[in-house]
Amino acid sequence: MGIEEAAPSGFLLTSIEKFTGLVRKASMWPVTFGLACCAIEMMATGTSRYDISRFGMEVFRASPRQADLMIVAGRVSQKMAPVVRQVYDQMSEPKWVLSMGVCASSGGMFNNYALVQGVDHIVPVDIYLPGCPPRPEMLLNAILALHEQVRNAPLGVNREAAARAAEEAALAATPTSQMKGLLR
Repeated sequence: MGIEEAAPSGFLLTSIEKFTGLVRKASMWPVTFGLACCAIEMMATGTSRYDISRFGMEVFRASPRQADLMIVAGRVSQKMAPVVRQVYDQMSEPKWVLSMGVCASSGGMFNNYALVQGVDHIVPVDIYLPGCPPRPEMLLNAILALHEQVRNAPLGVNREAAARAAEEAALAATPTSQMKGLLR
């Protein structure tokens, strides 16, 4: 529990929210989690041509305990799903997830038993990035959108309960492979 949970509402909390949002936005550290061809584009974002370091994200962390942003790049198999969840659980709070590519977002063209039809069935996703594979410019745009989301995130005692409710709702959603109607 930090100072933002203990502070009373009003002017002080608003000032803390603004300051904390700016600090969190400027110091995101992503964890390396490239699973397929989207990972090549994610690595290209770290090169000097696209320069992800101007956003304070120059080092992709190999340890989830040092990261607060998971970029799931590529298709997730059923065998890899528990590993994705374990890495997510080991990340420090607050944490965010960016689903990169159509395979990570919805299973892509691979609608079979071996692949998870969207990483949002495993972890709560904050930003979905479409494309096959998405260009590094698109990843930078998604990171900027996530920065705005983080900067404007509310604080207080209800923040943790809201995050837990959103995660439970995402995990309880019907898998795409079981949906009927226009999908089949």
